[in-house]
Amino acid sequence: MDQQDKHPEPPRPQTPPPRRRGRLIALLVLIAIAAIVLLRWHPWNKALSGAPGAAGAPGAGAAHMRRGGPGGPGGMANLAQPVSVATATTGDMPIVITALGTVTPLATVTVRTQIAGTLQDVYFQEGQMVKKGDVLAQVDPRPYEISLRNAQGQLVRDEALLATARLDLKRYQTLLAQDSIASQQVDTQASLVRQYEGTVKSDQANVDTYKLDLIYARITAPVSGRVGLRQVDPGNYVTSADTNGIVVLTELQPISVIFTTSEDDLPAIMKQYRAGGTKLPVDAYDRSNTTLLEHGYLQTIDNQIDTTTGTVRLRANFGNPDLGLFPNQFVNARLLVDTLHNAVIVPTSAVLNGSQGQFVYVVKPDNTVTVRLVKPGPVDGERTSIASGLAAGERVVTDGSDRLREGAKITIPAEHPQHGAGAAGAASGASPAAASGAHHGGRHRRPAQGATQ
Repeated sequence: MDQQDKHPEPPRPQTPPPRRRGRLIALLVLIAIAAIVLLRWHPWNKALSGAPGAAGAPGAGAAHMRRGGPGGPGGMANLAQPVSVATATTGDMPIVITALGTVTPLATVTVRTQIAGTLQDVYFQEGQMVKKGDVLAQVDPRPYEISLRNAQGQLVRDEALLATARLDLKRYQTLLAQDSIASQQVDTQASLVRQYEGTVKSDQANVDTYKLDLIYARITAPVSGRVGLRQVDPGNYVTSADTNGIVVLTELQPISVIFTTSEDDLPAIMKQYRAGGTKLPVDAYDRSNTTLLEHGYLQTIDNQIDTTTGTVRLRANFGNPDLGLFPNQFVNARLLVDTLHNAVIVPTSAVLNGSQGQFVYVVKPDNTVTVRLVKPGPVDGERTSIASGLAAGERVVTDGSDRLREGAKITIPAEHPQHGAGAAGAASGASPAAASGAHHGGRHRRPAQGATQ
């Protein structure tokens, strides 16, 4: 007991009761909520905005921007928008039908030999332009020359027999007139003469056949055009049954383009086609529809409509003097059907599509725009004719219309280049100040200070 009195136990730390701890946590939550409410409410900004000298307060600049000041969205909407304009003019508008077509040669010939034999020589170069009748290759003619001489010898022999038979027939006829021989012998001799005459004709046909074979031994171009790649080399044995032949010859001058158009366009085309006089002109453009390749004319129209696609095929012929059109090339064919005279024409970019139809922005004298519904007519690339809704001389917006609306103000930089440059410089000089004023709460907005004075 004495030792326990000498070493007393250390005091234990006192902990607050659970009830006091809960009160402390609730107090901290209330303080946090009050701080959040004060930060969201800004009662001091309202007090400053109600004061007479609150024009330069930070909240005033923000409120000014929210109300649609020059720096806010409403102010941007009231600014004049820079646009490009064009004046509607009158002129001739061609009615053109554009369709995708294929360059098709008027003649494509696979040159084959018509006799069997060894190919001796080839007289053309690959890709060479040849004319009709030019010699392209030579087949060994010696077997056919021998056959020709044999046929000619047989012909001479049979002709001699025929001459002898005819002389005997004359003698027999003389003896029959003298009643020296029987008539049966004369008839037999006459039949023999006719047999020899048939043999001579057969021999003559054999001779002509071998002569024709000698002509076929010289292979000539059936049409004028360009030869392709050689399919067989000299020294090979060729026959008329060869699938690839010797070479493929394609006619290039003239050449045609076959294209299709909708059956809805057929009445207008047939009206001009039957009218006669001049042929309908057709222009061939490249695949990008930008480069003109060749001028031509409509040659013919197919005799039926394809029921699966509702289209009809047309063929246009082209002289192709510069060889700008190549077989099987894809081109854009433009068929000129008719021409509208004194039509109102605007750039194609001026015509826009809306919920109520197609429209344009018409520029009024006070440099504001109005929406005008129009009815477009034929289109020719970058030009569009207006059937109704627009008069010649009126100005329309061609670029920058994405920010316009009814009654919007516009400015045309092309008409006021110096004013536009000054405005751009003023805007660039004012933009840092505006940004600084917005950042510092609008304390440096001089127009607001002038207003308070």
